[in-house]
Amino acid sequence: MAEREDHLHGLISELRRLPSETSWVEFKHNNSDPQMIGQTIAALSNAAALAGKEMAYFLWGVEDETHRLVGTTFAPGTAKKGNQDLESWLVQMLAPRIHIRFTSFICEELPLVLLEIPAANDRPTAFSGSELIRIGSVNRALRDLPQVERELWRGFERTPFERQIALQGQAVAEVLQLLNYPDYFKLLGLPLPSDHTGILHALQDDDLIRRNDAGFWDITNLGAILLAHNLNAFPTVARKALRLIVYKGRGRTETEREQEGQKGYAVGFEGLVLFLNALLPRNEVVGTALRKDVAMYPERALRELIANALIHQDFSITGAGPMVEVFEDRIEITNPGRPLGDIQRLLDQAPRSRNEALAAFMRRIGLCEERGSGVDRVVGDTEMFQLPPPIWELSGDAFRAVLFAHKDLREMDRGERVHACYLHASLRYVMRDTMTNTSLRERFGIEEQNAATASRIIRDALDAGVIKPYDPGQGKRNARYVPYWA
Repeated sequence: MAEREDHLHGLISELRRLPSETSWVEFKHNNSDPQMIGQTIAALSNAAALAGKEMAYFLWGVEDETHRLVGTTFAPGTAKKGNQDLESWLVQMLAPRIHIRFTSFICEELPLVLLEIPAANDRPTAFSGSELIRIGSVNRALRDLPQVERELWRGFERTPFERQIALQGQAVAEVLQLLNYPDYFKLLGLPLPSDHTGILHALQDDDLIRRNDAGFWDITNLGAILLAHNLNAFPTVARKALRLIVYKGRGRTETEREQEGQKGYAVGFEGLVLFLNALLPRNEVVGTALRKDVAMYPERALRELIANALIHQDFSITGAGPMVEVFEDRIEITNPGRPLGDIQRLLDQAPRSRNEALAAFMRRIGLCEERGSGVDRVVGDTEMFQLPPPIWELSGDAFRAVLFAHKDLREMDRGERVHACYLHASLRYVMRDTMTNTSLRERFGIEEQNAATASRIIRDALDAGVIKPYDPGQGKRNARYVPYWA
């Protein structure tokens, strides 16, 4: 239950950051008109498909224009349409009958209701026989927008990599041998069904396998990449196993150890992180009475960066997979595929993923953070460990994230200090706060009597154009700063 609440709060935080005109999200205060809800469900479902999203969201208790939490009196569990339960009536009126889910919960002491709506899959979602689409904040009849309708149907024809077939025509025994189904149920916190029928139905519901016309089973790329006992058994994903390389020193000339994973990402992730942590150096911190063994790198940041490399990779780039490289002074995590957004704005941009189904499942089982919060956590954890700032960079058709080992402030060059200042200002801003001399001193561990050092870093960051004053007319004593894009 706690995990579900964490999931909801993270999701709501991310949805509130989205622009007001986002077509696959709708905010309401108390409007509970069944007809309006049904039409909006169909419109959002089709808009999500057009935008390449796995899910659309309808949220009550949030002000539409400001996205401010205001709470709601709408109670879907007791709502009716005539003598029929609202949810049951809505499902009956939708074609096809998509699996919608209402959730009522408390956020910041206010009651909210979230409706999760699957994106249209192989045909437009209709309500009461009408196919609708969300344009801005208005529901429109799809037939009145022929160009949009054509684009939606073209989208159905462009099957994402995850939905494509990895192996066709497998018997039940072969499916159960190729996929690690016990760990699938364990990761989801579900009891293992007592018979093969229950197992197959669960895997089919998540589109990990499909029944074909011949009565056999096809394993999708999503099923293979998540649950494979051995990725090499699936030609479409065989080269997508994660490689771990440990080098001697700071360069790539001498390799100490190399390991290539074989398991699917979901079932092999924890083992990979444990293996990596065992290889990484640790620092011994001596306190007043105790010696404490402390990890050199924050584990949560490593987990998030590795998970992001797995889920954001471009599967169309053949012959290359994600890679973790460990050096004496840093860890580099690389995935094939250029990012879909500005790498300087990862902290504040709503994330976009090529592989929505893969990302959604990895979040469901807790292997990465909710949308948009992962980069925040990485930057926050490196600050807590007082490490140099992480960097994200392009390398040809690949995207790389780099975590650096500890350096004293005096060992960091001007560029590292300025970048750390920019990330700190960005992190404070997305937390609805501002950077100050005091907060920057805390980030670097600078003593109060050395406040001038923090002031020099701020001045360098201002000169570099990566931060700006919160108030152009502010004085120096209580000056506050925000990132340049704020």
